[in-house]
Amino acid sequence: MMDQKISDDLAHIRSMMESSSRFLSLSGLSGIGAGIVGLVTGTVAMYLTNGKIQYLRSNYIQPYESYMVKLLILLGASALLLAIFCGCYFTVRKSKKLGLQIWTATTKKILVQLAIPLAVGGMFVLALLQYNLYGLIAGTTLIFYGLALVNAEKYTYSDIKYLGFLEIILGCLSLFFIGKGLIFWTIGFGVLHIVYGIILYRKYK
Repeated sequence: MMDQKISDDLAHIRSMMESSSRFLSLSGLSGIGAGIVGLVTGTVAMYLTNGKIQYLRSNYIQPYESYMVKLLILLGASALLLAIFCGCYFTVRKSKKLGLQIWTATTKKILVQLAIPLAVGGMFVLALLQYNLYGLIAGTTLIFYGLALVNAEKYTYSDIKYLGFLEIILGCLSLFFIGKGLIFWTIGFGVLHIVYGIILYRKYK
């Protein structure tokens, strides 16, 4: 009986330590919501660019027309805001349900770990825009997003690193298929997010 009590106490202590050192309010519904946003955004972007933009012409990359660049940037920014809203909404809802605090030292750490690769990736994308290298943007965003997820894994569910690895692999592949970037982007930010969200929800609901 005494050994069992000690074992239970140790398990409880480990559980408390994990809860205090990891961000466990991440909801699978956040991934599903962000994935739906990504899927819809990617589909709309492919529809808008179909027949209007040629990536390759006479063995060189043809730049986008300026109006289309602005439209795609606006579409991407709107998708980002919607994805962030979904993430915040479902995370707050899960935190309240579990009685967990949202803004903790662990939350700050995970945000920093996410922000560094994303900020560097954002600067790299701006450079690509500056030099009209639009065909590399989709792959670049996938790679740096994947790096951010892998970087933040130690402060939340370890499963997130697998999503990060898949995003990186998908991004690297897209760099070799100039002109098909939106397809890879839609799979990465849409399909993979939905699949990951479903797995996370069923595992940690």
